[in-house]
Amino acid sequence: AVVDLARRELRSYKDLPKIFYQIQTKYRDEIRPRFGLMRAREFLMKDAYSFDTSEENLEISYKKMYDAYINIFERCHLDVIPIEADSGAIGGKVSHEFVVISDLGGESEFVMCPKCGYAANTEAAKSLDTDPNEVETELPLKKIETFDNRTIEEVSNFLNLPKGKLVKSLVYKIDGKYFLAIVKGDDELNEVKLKNFFSAKTLELASEDEVFNIFKAHIGAIGPINSPIEVIVDKRILKMKNFVCGANEDGFHFKNVNIGRDFNPNYVEDIRTVKEGDLCPKCGTPLKKFNGIELGHTFKLGTKYSEKMNATFLDADGKERYFIMGCYGIGVGRTLQAIVEKFHDDKGIIWPINIAPFKVEIVPINLNDEEINSSSNKLHERFVKEGIDVLLDDREDLSAGEKFNDADLIGIPLQIIVCRALKKE
Repeated sequence: AVVDLARRELRSYKDLPKIFYQIQTKYRDEIRPRFGLMRAREFLMKDAYSFDTSEENLEISYKKMYDAYINIFERCHLDVIPIEADSGAIGGKVSHEFVVISDLGGESEFVMCPKCGYAANTEAAKSLDTDPNEVETELPLKKIETFDNRTIEEVSNFLNLPKGKLVKSLVYKIDGKYFLAIVKGDDELNEVKLKNFFSAKTLELASEDEVFNIFKAHIGAIGPINSPIEVIVDKRILKMKNFVCGANEDGFHFKNVNIGRDFNPNYVEDIRTVKEGDLCPKCGTPLKKFNGIELGHTFKLGTKYSEKMNATFLDADGKERYFIMGCYGIGVGRTLQAIVEKFHDDKGIIWPINIAPFKVEIVPINLNDEEINSSSNKLHERFVKEGIDVLLDDREDLSAGEKFNDADLIGIPLQIIVCRALKKE
C-alpha cells in the first residue's frame, strides 16, 4: 500500500526524500503467547518507509532513522544493542535488529565482541577462521562397521574420536532440488546462510523417507563419497584430514576421508552457525553469546519493491528511475513490555520518570479530613497548572495500606503522601 501511495504521490526527484509512517495494531497467528508479555497475538507497531533518489541518499535516510531509534530507546532507559541481521523475507542486503538482553531469554540469539562492539544475530554472524590446516599424512580410506551408531555423539564415542574429526551430512530440498550439506561434527548448520547462498525461496530439511530414496541409506549413515546429489561443504571442512563420514550404507562409515582424493564438493561456503568463543571477524577477540528481545528492525531495501510495483519518479534529466527504499519498524507495545520486564520488583512496575503514565501520585490518607482533602486537591491543581502529569488517588473506600499497594503496583515514580503530619507542620 505504501509503495502504491508513493507511486501516485511522488512523481519528481523534487518530491524526495520522503518518509511515510504509521502506528497500527497488528495480529500474529501465534499458537500461544511466549516470553511473558513479549510475544502476544495482538501488538502495536510503528512502521516507516523511506523513498530516495539514490543509494547515497538512502544512507542519509537510514542513518537518520537508525540514530532516531537509538535516541528513542535511550530515552526509554533501555540498553538496546544494534546488531547486524539477516533481512529474511523482507529482503535487502543490509539490516539491523535493535535488541535488549533479557533474563526471559527472548527469540533473538546474537553474538557480540566485548572489545570492538561487533554484534550480529546468529543467522548472519561471521567469525574469524583460525582453524589450522590439519597436517597429517593422508591415510588409506577405510570402510568400517559402526552398527546402529548413527548420531555424531554415538559414532564419536564408538570410534573414540573427537566430534571435530567427524562430519555431519544433512539433505536439504532447496527450491525443489536436493543438496547434501556438510559441516564439522562439532558445528551446527546455519539454514539461513545456506538459503542465502543459493538465493533460494524455499528450504526444508529432507524427511527420512526422502533421504532413503536418494541414498538407499538412512540419516546418520549418509555421506559425500559417491553422492547422487550435489554437495556443499562448509569452508572449515577444507582444512580437515582423515575425517569420518557416513558410507551411504546403513551400519557403516568411511574413515580417513580426504577432500580431493575421495570426493570433490560442488560448492564451498560459510554455512555454519557461529558459537560463543569463536573469534570476532573484525578484531579477533572471543565472541560472547546472548539472548535478546527484538524491539526494532531496519532494512535497506534498495529497489526490491519499487521494481516489482513499477514505482518510479522522474530524475533531474527527466528519466524514470525506481525509488530507492528503506523500511523501519519499532514494536511500540513490545518496547513498553521490555521496560516493564527491566523496571519492576516484587511489588510491581517501577516506571522511569520520563515515560511514566504519571510523574507524580498524590495519596491522601484520610479524605474525610477536610484539611487533608483540601491540601490534596490544591496540590493536584498546582501540578496540573505546571503541566505535570499527576494522579490523585481520591478513592474513599480504601485503607492507606491498599492505596500504598496500588501505588507500588502502578509504579508512578514520585509519591506524595498527604497525612496528619502535614497538619502538624
